[in-house]
Amino acid sequence: MGIGRFSLTPILPLMQHDMGLTLAQGGWLATTNYLGYLVGALICMAFAPRPIWAIRWGLICVAVLTVAMGLSRSPLLWFAFRFSAGVASAFVLVGVSAWAMPILARCNKGQWSGFVFAGVGIGIVFAGLVGLAAGLDAWGSRSTWIVMGVVAAALAFFLWWPLATNAVRTDAVASKIRGVPRRAFVAAACYGLFGYGYIIPATFLPALARGYIDDPAVFGWVWPVFGAAAALSTLAAARFGQRLAPRRLWTGAQWVLAAGVLAPVVSLNVVTLLTAAVCVGGTFMVITMAGIKEVLRVGGPQASRGVGMMTAAFAVGQIAGPLSVSLFAGSSNAFTVTSIMAASALVVGNFVLSADRTDTEGIYDLPSDTYKRKSPGSREETQC
Repeated sequence: MGIGRFSLTPILPLMQHDMGLTLAQGGWLATTNYLGYLVGALICMAFAPRPIWAIRWGLICVAVLTVAMGLSRSPLLWFAFRFSAGVASAFVLVGVSAWAMPILARCNKGQWSGFVFAGVGIGIVFAGLVGLAAGLDAWGSRSTWIVMGVVAAALAFFLWWPLATNAVRTDAVASKIRGVPRRAFVAAACYGLFGYGYIIPATFLPALARGYIDDPAVFGWVWPVFGAAAALSTLAAARFGQRLAPRRLWTGAQWVLAAGVLAPVVSLNVVTLLTAAVCVGGTFMVITMAGIKEVLRVGGPQASRGVGMMTAAFAVGQIAGPLSVSLFAGSSNAFTVTSIMAASALVVGNFVLSADRTDTEGIYDLPSDTYKRKSPGSREETQC
């Protein structure tokens, strides 16, 4: 998923160089991926596909569509491929969340969620390192797309059977219940503001670094640092933040994220670029993890649909971000204006979350009446 969702970011400077892609075109290309992410989330909300099916076919589509980006020179096909990759990525996130999180909660291993969400950061690190190597060795954007797609295909192949053998039956009774609690809607709205707030640096940070630093051996490290922070932060949050309620972890991380968004606005240099990479990369997957835990906590039996609703809200925010950059692309202050707007959205989201605080104290787990641990030797215990 890290490849499917974030591979464009390190390749964008390469496409600007060898394909003549403008910043505005890059913004629209990113927007189509986020629009596909929205469509995928809405499909998951409407039809609630089996988690294993969503994960397996989502991974395969990500691999095929990433390779296809390198085999085409048509901008129209690029838009179609990135849109479809967004749909596939949404299926992967919703499927993994609906499959893995209940298992961890049932087995009293909620802290292991950090390993689940660290995968996206690892994918970002890989994409950033490939982009760095491509910039240093002048591979070109087409070859870079193909390399990433081949690696994604290999991972999808090796995960196919292990996913099937670890399939978990979904709750047929819960799936018939349609109502989603109000608290889940509030969380989803704030999650949408988070999507808008983080996506501008997450999409354009390498391009901004390239505009300030000519040496690819220097600016190319921004995205690997971003991904490394994303991977390590989820592990650290799951290990050391397990006694924090999801909403408290969410708001705390979001203050750090807002600071990272504003860092390059205050002063554009290597230090602030790396600060932004660490602050944004080190919080966005933590917020994703905490946000999904929060909707699982307040969503009750409709938790899986709540995750789809959160993903859809997030996608709406993501779509608005690059559109804002494209809208102000003709101005010399485009990044400054949109970054201030993004930080403002994050601040608003934090105030709403704080005002709507509900029983947020204590160690996180799914509601005890949703997943009850059975006695040793039972089917559920054996699955754990």
